Amino acid sequence: MNSLQERLLPFMNPLLANSVRPDFDTVSITDFEPALEQVLKENRQLVSELISKGASTWDSLAYPLEEADDRLNKIWAVVSHYNSVLNSDELREIYKRLISLLTDYNTEMGQNVALYQAYQKLADRDDFSSLSQAQQQSIKHILRGFKLSGVALPESDKQTYSELKKKLSSLSNAFSENVLDATQAWTLHIDNKDQLPGLPDSTLQLLASLAKENDHESGYLLTLDAPCYLPVMTYCEDASIREKMYEAFMTRASEQGPDAGKWDNSKTIQDIMTARQALAKLLSFDNYAHQSLATKMAGSVEEVVTFLEQLADKGAEFAKQELEDLKAFAKQESGSDVFNIWDTAFYAEKLKQERFDISQEALRPYFPAPTVLNGLFEIVKRLFNIDVIAKPDVSSCHPDSCYYSIFSEGQEVAGFYLDLYARKNKRGGAWMSDCRSRRRLADGSIQLPIAFLVCNFTPPVDGKPSLLTHNEVTTLFHEFGHGLHHMLTTVDVAAVSGISGVPWDVVELPSQFLENWCWQEESLAMMSEHFETGEHLPKDMLDKMLAAKYFQNGMMMMRQIEFSLFDFLLHRDFSEKENNDVLALMESVRSKVAVIKPPEYTRFSHAFSHIFSGGYAAGYYSYKWAEVLAADAFSRFEEEGIFNPETGLDYKQQILEKGGSLEAVDMFVNFRGRKPSVDPLLKQAGMKV
Repeated sequence: MNSLQERLLPFMNPLLANSVRPDFDTVSITDFEPALEQVLKENRQLVSELISKGASTWDSLAYPLEEADDRLNKIWAVVSHYNSVLNSDELREIYKRLISLLTDYNTEMGQNVALYQAYQKLADRDDFSSLSQAQQQSIKHILRGFKLSGVALPESDKQTYSELKKKLSSLSNAFSENVLDATQAWTLHIDNKDQLPGLPDSTLQLLASLAKENDHESGYLLTLDAPCYLPVMTYCEDASIREKMYEAFMTRASEQGPDAGKWDNSKTIQDIMTARQALAKLLSFDNYAHQSLATKMAGSVEEVVTFLEQLADKGAEFAKQELEDLKAFAKQESGSDVFNIWDTAFYAEKLKQERFDISQEALRPYFPAPTVLNGLFEIVKRLFNIDVIAKPDVSSCHPDSCYYSIFSEGQEVAGFYLDLYARKNKRGGAWMSDCRSRRRLADGSIQLPIAFLVCNFTPPVDGKPSLLTHNEVTTLFHEFGHGLHHMLTTVDVAAVSGISGVPWDVVELPSQFLENWCWQEESLAMMSEHFETGEHLPKDMLDKMLAAKYFQNGMMMMRQIEFSLFDFLLHRDFSEKENNDVLALMESVRSKVAVIKPPEYTRFSHAFSHIFSGGYAAGYYSYKWAEVLAADAFSRFEEEGIFNPETGLDYKQQILEKGGSLEAVDMFVNFRGRKPSVDPLLKQAGMKV
């Protein structure tokens, strides 16, 4: 690229424009590589200039580098978002090249001794205490980051660190691609609906539309995407179909199942674990679990393991009794002593209907997505005095995605893109990621925080709106809780605003906290309305739903503990020299906490994206850890009123607005008036305290 092209690039490439939000009307994936390369080049030049000038104040060092990081993050936010929601062969190749470039850059910056010394000089200044709390906290996090990046390592070890980080980026991406490919590769075409007894009409309509989209003239197409897989496992009366789907789903990306070996993550997992443990040892940690806690609220490896084991002790008897009840009911229904794991959801739904006369499908017509959204926005308005306004004129990256602005006291404070529906080439699950971080600009104005909120619900079919199960309603509230954490921050320093700088085992607090309003009579009335009659959720159905709230909570808790212990013990104990068997560890954990054992062919670990390609390595326990915090925080609302404006304001000010600018335990104590207690969580789960 010549000098003229470089000067023109910011005008030609929309990702380099200093815009309030991405211009998705003009962005193309061909813009990704030149934009990232340009910014990485400029950032390196800036770092070199600042070091040569001896910069060591907030204004001369920290702020210019925050600005440079922000420009880079804006580009990467779009790249990673496209990779998740609009995946393609062409984008995969671009993404692989860019993740390698970014990893090299981050390692280079993290190991820049002169840059580290400049920040340390800033922290050692006599006037450091005159900086704001957020500025001081950000510098502390930056210095910690240097140490975790191996800044103090000998040069030979720095090279090893760099190679390990690059390898891990590549392996994690490969793991994710294998899961996506394996999920999308498996389909089962069914000729007529008589072969799918028990499936509700809403699911049959979806499966018929999927068949047409995939060039079948008629019939129904089953896939492993959640809007298909979950209803089939829950309602299909043909056990052989449930078994086929279970086997296909639980052997994805492994050496087992219908696509055995095709996208096998077995070696990828071993390579990821080997590299992680090598990285931890290089940085003088005992293991990767130990390393992960350097940025978390939990104080030690032992504390996490003890926490999970104690929860397991409290939940085990409840779970075992729930399973015995389920097996007895299944025997009564089927006349057989045989109970297979693919029968669990099916008979659980039948038992739930018998006990409480309620089902997710019966509730679905009362939760059309537009009504739920309006109710959600009204709930957060009452809680936090904010208004959520749709902005249909703002461009998005896909027709399913739309943009909303958040206003507080008439002033726009944030925005988010909402992408609700499952589709081809979109990663499964639900998540929130940042698009823009809040920060104060050089002219004194504020860059507004913007979030990406993504789900995978059943799309509208045949002119009907998307009808959500109550579980999906809860998922929406969960992700919006994450979004509020990012968007309602009042911190002006990017490194600790919103979700940035928040310990990973606390980041689930606002998301799980907001789920509570999915179970309150007053709030449910605000988000439910029959899509045809306009009738609100009837009182008798509401009472049944609330009565069923605790149904099989013990089994669900033990399943989460199973995943958490597997993750944490794997990252604590894995050793390449001892050739640790990942599957043997999973079996060992199950022998201690699982109430139902899966078949030997099951390979849950091979699609456990949270820990092998997400941010939850040695951190899946965070869901239960933060659930304790969330339940305890909500208990104050139970005491003072679920829509008490003063309580809502206090939560907003003490938790949501603070981001990562304070220590997590201090924020919690400031809101709750004491340290967290596990009792509210046990109460929420229907267990005796």
